[in-house]
Amino acid sequence: MQAPMTPDQTLILAILAATVGMFLWGRWRHDMVAAGALLACVLAGLVPPASAFAGLGHPAVVTVACVLVLSSGLQRSGAVDALTRHVLPAGAGPTLSIAALCVLAAVLSAFMNNVGALALLMPVAVQIAARLELPPGKVLMPLAFASILGGTTTLIGTPPNLIISGFRANQSGHGGFAMFDFGLAGVPLTLAGLAFIALIGWRMVPARAQPGAAGFDTGAYLTEARVPEGSKAAGMRLREIELELDAADAQIVGLVRNDVKMNAPSGGRIVRAGDILVIEAEVGALPGVLSALGLELEEAAAAPAPADSAAGAAPEDTGAPADEGPARRERGDDLVLMELVVRPESALAGRSASDLLLRSRYGLNLLAVSRDGARARARLRTLRLRPGDLLLMQGPSDTLAEFAGDFGCVPLAERELRIPDRGKAITASLIMIAAVAVAALGLLPSAVAFAAGVLASMALRTVPPRAVYEAVDWPVIVLLAALLPVAGAMQSTGAADLVARLLLDTLARGDAVIGLALILVTTMVLTDLMNNAATAAVMAPIGMGAAAQLGVNPDTFLMAVAIGASCAFLTPIGHQNNTLILGPGGFRFGDYWRMGLPLDLLVIAVSLPLLLLFWPLNA
Repeated sequence: MQAPMTPDQTLILAILAATVGMFLWGRWRHDMVAAGALLACVLAGLVPPASAFAGLGHPAVVTVACVLVLSSGLQRSGAVDALTRHVLPAGAGPTLSIAALCVLAAVLSAFMNNVGALALLMPVAVQIAARLELPPGKVLMPLAFASILGGTTTLIGTPPNLIISGFRANQSGHGGFAMFDFGLAGVPLTLAGLAFIALIGWRMVPARAQPGAAGFDTGAYLTEARVPEGSKAAGMRLREIELELDAADAQIVGLVRNDVKMNAPSGGRIVRAGDILVIEAEVGALPGVLSALGLELEEAAAAPAPADSAAGAAPEDTGAPADEGPARRERGDDLVLMELVVRPESALAGRSASDLLLRSRYGLNLLAVSRDGARARARLRTLRLRPGDLLLMQGPSDTLAEFAGDFGCVPLAERELRIPDRGKAITASLIMIAAVAVAALGLLPSAVAFAAGVLASMALRTVPPRAVYEAVDWPVIVLLAALLPVAGAMQSTGAADLVARLLLDTLARGDAVIGLALILVTTMVLTDLMNNAATAAVMAPIGMGAAAQLGVNPDTFLMAVAIGASCAFLTPIGHQNNTLILGPGGFRFGDYWRMGLPLDLLVIAVSLPLLLLFWPLNA
């Protein structure tokens, strides 16, 4: 008969249940929920006030922050771009191309933040999909899943591994795991997963029609184009211009002359230099239309027409007065169209074009938004953006590049955003290799080794000092720092042992192998519903408690939690990488399980024997 729960156990389990419920609800950001859980534990007397913020100095938290900065150095220098050009086959078929891309993603994710690795390779994936005439999602989902798998192979590959290592160091007295301890099970598991993805998995991905910009309900864009002196269009009748536009499936829906707009103008009207043509065209055809007639985009004033608008509807205002002034006109020659993906934790989330003053402050236009594979119906200037949204924006290329970096977006259509610097690329790579080697050889603790790497990156300018703090994903840092003391409270109050005993007595019946499988599956289910780092922090003390109840090796159960927390393949919310491909792939919430469920089953089938082999229960 089990002893009744103590008041402290009741309190910590109630706080944990509320925390998990808030994570699943998704109303507030994960870092806010984690901070609330920490403060609740402090107020309840479960965490000493003096230790409340000790998590900010925890080696796992410091290591995560440093790895993010070093990853930024690899991105900025173009090191990954150079690697991509040399590794990926140019003319291979779907299976080989996807296999090569996934292997590269897994290798990168082992040594840098896996969200950063995915962000770097997404434009390449879109280009491969276009070359193979595949929907982008057929390449993007395998890429996302491969980058998640790659993170399971090293200590720094994913935050859950660092959390598990830190928990072991704090609770067992044996120190944390070494750099490549996770690879004993992680590498064979990743290889098996990559083989499944490349040979079978990508074929299971739903074929959502999202071929680049065409995923924005093409044919619904209105663009203002000026007729300059010497243009081919000057002196032509409108009907003659429309004949030339027919091949591009474009049409003229308005004409502006002397600041007076004429909707549906007569086809016999002669176009003059200085006129502004309002053209409706697919985004892919727009460059050809402008060049064929010698037209120039007018003040970046293009905007999409609503899908149900009449042909004569006025262009949508995306947040500022139409006249941007001479300074904006002078930059018009550099106008480009670019697709941007809103990353998780982006500063754009919850804000609209009107809030941002895109046109007046940045000289940019928001042309369209694709959400869950369908163009949003709300007016663009008031539409509040979400993570995973795919944005079509227009403006000067340098401004778009700055905007993407400042607001946490991933550019898809423009590869010139990062200008490779061979010297800095080599330097950034050497710094990362040196930090990994020092940590792996045990010459310095991981946190110290990677902090030294950050200092070297700043000194050698592979990461500008001003950009160091921008490279850190602060919500993740706060999440980790807040949940580590909460996990410690679960252990110190005995609540983790209580939950573990309940699970083992009711389901595992005292069988250690069944208990191990139960911990692994429970962790995998939770990580599909809430942040993977939060899942690791919640399940680590339960896993160790289960091992204590069974009298077996706790490392086996901690490794099971690490693998389970990393393998989120069933939903777009379980991992940031899944969220990141939601818009570009045109996916729906229920699309992920089609490849994710077989991959989950493969993870369970492969990882359990590996855990028992490399981390024996009786060790």
